[in-house]
Amino acid sequence: MSGSETSVVPFRVGHGFDVHAFMPGNQIVIGGVTIPFDRAFKAHSDGDVLIHALCDALLGAAGLGDIGRHFPDTDAAYRGIDSTRLLAEVRQKIADAGWQLVNADMTVIAEAPRLAPHIPAMRARLATVLGVDMAQLNIKATTSERLGFTGRGEGIAAEAVALLTACAPVHPV
Repeated sequence: MSGSETSVVPFRVGHGFDVHAFMPGNQIVIGGVTIPFDRAFKAHSDGDVLIHALCDALLGAAGLGDIGRHFPDTDAAYRGIDSTRLLAEVRQKIADAGWQLVNADMTVIAEAPRLAPHIPAMRARLATVLGVDMAQLNIKATTSERLGFTGRGEGIAAEAVALLTACAPVHPV
């Protein structure tokens, strides 16, 4: 290998985390799915904690920063935006950087609402936006056993881990 060549690992892992508090309302959006609920998310966008965590995991794995860098909450263009639009842009950014998704594993932490019935629709929606097979996406829901802000019902959190593989010559970051 000459001095100008750089060895690039063909896989990268990224982690994402997001949280949103509740405010008065009648629905929340998680994983691109609208869920009737007795509250709403307090957020600049639609507050989709799962998609925001996934965006951070994808951007992090590709070495492209985080969601706040690309879609700042100080920009009025993103006020109330459907987070699936952000995810589609992130998908394009990672593709432009020479990466593609191998798989993602995600967890939503919430005492309520019950999310298990909505997980198949979430997986289908995210797979469509990302242009991947549903088998590449895993979503779990858990509680925090009534501990902390999620346990007290003050908000919802989500985590995501994504594995990317190089799909074109990758330039080091």
